[in-house]
Amino acid sequence: MCWPNLTDLLIAADADAPIGLVGAPLAAGSVTPGRCDLAPAALRTVLRRIGRYDVETGRELASRIADHGDVAIDGMSIEAATGPIRDACAASVKRHRLTLLVGGNNAVTRPAVHAIGLPLEQIGLITLDAHFDLRNTSDGLGNGNPVRALREDGLPGRNIAQIGLAPFANSVAMHRDAINGGHMVATIGEVRTAGIAAVIERALAQVAHCTALVVDCDIDVIDRGQLPGAPGARPGGMAASDFFAATRMLAACPKVRLIDLTEWDPPLDPTDLSALVAGRWLAECLAGFEQRPG
Repeated sequence: MCWPNLTDLLIAADADAPIGLVGAPLAAGSVTPGRCDLAPAALRTVLRRIGRYDVETGRELASRIADHGDVAIDGMSIEAATGPIRDACAASVKRHRLTLLVGGNNAVTRPAVHAIGLPLEQIGLITLDAHFDLRNTSDGLGNGNPVRALREDGLPGRNIAQIGLAPFANSVAMHRDAINGGHMVATIGEVRTAGIAAVIERALAQVAHCTALVVDCDIDVIDRGQLPGAPGARPGGMAASDFFAATRMLAACPKVRLIDLTEWDPPLDPTDLSALVAGRWLAECLAGFEQRPG
């Protein structure tokens, strides 16, 4: 008997499907140079190892995913790649109820937000990330400043919720900017103390006034021991189980139009652990989506 797996759900880009998949193999502008550009292809490869049946709920994933392939941005700077990434995501957002964007580094989050096609005042951003991503933009765009760039574009701070901030991985100035700007901030310690479900509920309450939401899953939020393939991951990060639970809860929210996965650098992990975590992320996105009303 053939084992049903996530590859079964991938279909051609021009077919009807509730979910769209876009790859954005962006490596330029990383604080730590690496090969995040290899992540979209690595994710597609590992999907055959991720089953469709959830033994916890007794349900088998069935939502089709229209694979739009990778945006042609090889060798481009972030500035040059921003337009093509935005346009590819916008086309998917128009066609599908949920778009999954696989980076590439975290700089893909800015064009993803703009791809929603609404005024920034109506868009909410929830980040699962060890970092604030509020580095200065004076030296150009990078994977360390997409939230800063979005704020400068006009995204209100009250529309931002940031979860999983790690000790000794951020600056006091960034923390102060986030708080003074109106962000909801939940450190990794708060996640452990309050529980991931309560923190996600707080985040959704923070952005409840928004019309549409984008979720940025920077995979370096996960504990380095459970996700070796992310240059920014550190010991003491979020448990992979909490990351999966958060992803499912957020994907279940009908306002969420796009979820990205960023900062996975496949060559950093000589084992298959990081790939399996990334594959499970996609399964959790589908599981959450299938919990939506209707």
